[in-house]
Amino acid sequence: MWKYCIKKTVQVMIVMLLISFLSFAVIYFAPGDISSMYVTADMTEEQKAAILSELGLDKSMMEQYVAWLQKAMHGDMGVSLSNKAAVWPQIKQRLPATMLLMGSSMILSLVLAIPLGLWSGYKKNTWIDNFISSIAYMGMSIPSFWFGMLLIILFSAVLKVLPSSGMHTVGNISAWDTFQHMILPCITLSIGHLAVYIRYIRANTIGQLSEEYVLTAEAKGDSKVKILSKHVLKNTLLPIITLMGMNLASLVCGSFIVESVFGWPGVGTLAMSAIGARDYPIIMAYVMLSGFLLVLGNFLADMLYAFVDPRIKRGGAESGK
Repeated sequence: MWKYCIKKTVQVMIVMLLISFLSFAVIYFAPGDISSMYVTADMTEEQKAAILSELGLDKSMMEQYVAWLQKAMHGDMGVSLSNKAAVWPQIKQRLPATMLLMGSSMILSLVLAIPLGLWSGYKKNTWIDNFISSIAYMGMSIPSFWFGMLLIILFSAVLKVLPSSGMHTVGNISAWDTFQHMILPCITLSIGHLAVYIRYIRANTIGQLSEEYVLTAEAKGDSKVKILSKHVLKNTLLPIITLMGMNLASLVCGSFIVESVFGWPGVGTLAMSAIGARDYPIIMAYVMLSGFLLVLGNFLADMLYAFVDPRIKRGGAESGK
């Protein structure tokens, strides 16, 4: 198990290094000149050269990347071009709100997808299966920004039962107020992943119900509920672990849109403002953070997969011989 963990850790470090380089390269080759944010027309050539030297823009790409990476490893992601404040404190301030929204939407997706997927697979080709599958197909097809605006119109403008934007009501920072503000964006962010999880769990449930261990359990007189919850569920959720790791990045990208629609004060809203202002340091930090979350999610999924299914560990040990 240790060899497997060390191997995966080394792979993660290499991939993260590549992600940091690509994040820097995307901004480096982007149209426009960063120095134009600092250089004015009335400056002399000596003043312009001094600013370029201070920003490090007079060096080669690799020299700029190494200098930027060294600072980033110490928590220095640069200074925002729009508000002249350090980038990392701004991200760190907004990151808890994004993590709260992402975590809640993931939990909601799993809590709903597990029973619906199992029941849909068990009731294959019945009206129950067709109804749940129709909901799943709709969830996969609906654009998140459109669905979010629809929820705002229905529950905020028409029914007036839920707030339409923000994380808190002015002057109220209670947990209940935060929960009310989180309901609509959480549902919007989770609907697409819920649909995917339902389809995966349904397909795996149908496959597991034809296995010999299920037939043996039925012969022993076990109830369908016991078979589904005790035997089928464990084998059904194995692919979902990997899928959840892969979906971490899509949750970040999804929160980018959802946070903008609902005015949620997270990292996505900050990144949207940075794109509009061509604030390259914040954009670069956001891209790198998204990539790191994807790699970290897949790493945790691999660890959980190896813990749940010992055959993964044995396969990794045998291949390393």
